[in-house]
Amino acid sequence: MRESLYSLEFFPPKTPEGIAKLRAARQQLRSLAPAFCSVTYGAGGSTREGTLATVLEIRAEGMNGAPHVSCIGSTRSGMRDVLAEYRRHGIRHLVALRGDLPSGTAGVTNRKNVKLPIMPIGVKSLIGS
Repeated sequence: MRESLYSLEFFPPKTPEGIAKLRAARQQLRSLAPAFCSVTYGAGGSTREGTLATVLEIRAEGMNGAPHVSCIGSTRSGMRDVLAEYRRHGIRHLVALRGDLPSGTAGVTNRKNVKLPIMPIGVKSLIGS
């Protein structure tokens, strides 16, 4: 019989109080022994810096941390920069998503106007093996 694995997902906090609350919550949840903790990226990468900081803190606490990476609304160059930064920090696991449409485009019916340079399947080709 195969062992079940699960993960926890967090949204990066925006305030010092939120950081402290999330840190305390992670300490309580740590006993559940998740396979990894993922951290959301926000629509269009709006929480990118917070995502990285939270993943690094999770890893410093001895748990596996994986940042979300969303591709919609990003350029190929921008994605390369994000992935290179993650690589510099030794991050090797990602949760790659298409992502949410940028704010104000929810009613768009002609999706040709929405930039979608790569899909998650293309992330590996951007960062190499």
